[in-house]
Amino acid sequence: MKQRKEKLLIINRSFWPIYPVIGEALLRFAERQAEDHEVGVVLQDHAGIRQQLTEHNRGQGVKFFPCKAWSISGSGIFRRIIDAVFFMCWVLIVLLWQRPTKVYVSTDPPVIVPFIVMLYSKLFGASYVYHLQDIHPEAANVVIPVNPLMYRFFRWLDSVTMRQASLLITITEEMACEIKDRSSTQAPVKILANPSVAFEGITVADKQVGFTFCGNAGRLQRIPLLIDAISAYCDQGGSLPFVFAGGGVYSGALKGLAAKYSNVTYKGLISPTEAAQLNANYQWALLPIEDEVTRYAFPSKSSSYVYSGAFIVAVCGSQTSVAQWVAEHQLGEVVPPNVASLIEFFFAVEKNQIDISSFDTDRSQLKDSLSFEVFLTKLTALVIGK
Repeated sequence: MKQRKEKLLIINRSFWPIYPVIGEALLRFAERQAEDHEVGVVLQDHAGIRQQLTEHNRGQGVKFFPCKAWSISGSGIFRRIIDAVFFMCWVLIVLLWQRPTKVYVSTDPPVIVPFIVMLYSKLFGASYVYHLQDIHPEAANVVIPVNPLMYRFFRWLDSVTMRQASLLITITEEMACEIKDRSSTQAPVKILANPSVAFEGITVADKQVGFTFCGNAGRLQRIPLLIDAISAYCDQGGSLPFVFAGGGVYSGALKGLAAKYSNVTYKGLISPTEAAQLNANYQWALLPIEDEVTRYAFPSKSSSYVYSGAFIVAVCGSQTSVAQWVAEHQLGEVVPPNVASLIEFFFAVEKNQIDISSFDTDRSQLKDSLSFEVFLTKLTALVIGK
């Protein structure tokens, strides 16, 4: 008698083709596991996923359970909450409908959906792997303070989910320590860096001296600080170009900055390939992040910045995991998060006063560790066990 395949369900709201890094990685993971497992994917649909899969001949052997998206990264808080609740209900329906024996679930969205997976697993004898791309409610509380009672409740809820998982995956050692300290989990916690967006077909020619920022202009990225520093730099006669691309709550402010200064450009939402090429065109890439949040998250754009060859400007405190990562791998400079330090740095770059001789311009070892193939091999070993 033919042995019945194990049923694996992958739950991640962000997915291919809109999200080219983790979305593409999880699609490849699902496609590979479909050879030996019954694989399903629960996702949020921004782009007509079934038509996209057919057009690109992707997702062979995988069942997809798309849920309509009602918000984007720049949407208001209330709309995003409603969207998350809608997705949560859809996840519960699919779990009860498909009855998987193993579940991969991430923090997209956080807390409630993983908790539902935990309850399902306890009731139906399934196992689950919990991939913490960020830690909530702590990460959210850094920018928008959560009601203290709600904060403690969600923290307790997520700690329960952590303790019941068969395996926890996260991005940095600092985040792993936070997970262990907060939850007292006995489950193993493994480190897995996110891969970079694919750079096939990207031309890496002589770089123009200037700065790029590609990614979410959200509440954690110190965008108001960057705007103040760039405005002051331009007002004092600075002429280096600044090019921003991406959406988020501060996209309007970036558009206004570009309208005011001729050396500032805001491209809005662009394709992953265009973003990769943009980073490859300029000498410096801006990586601003709130210090406190580095305990609970790591900027997703960092891997793509490595592949672009751009020097990284980490705008954060020197003791953060982001600053230590930049320094350890000799990727660029760490600039204190204040207007005066940023202005001084911008002018130092303009006057060619930054010593770049110690920076790693090859990065081959780091690039290899951030490849899709390495990510997929490690994820397969962690989730599937082979």
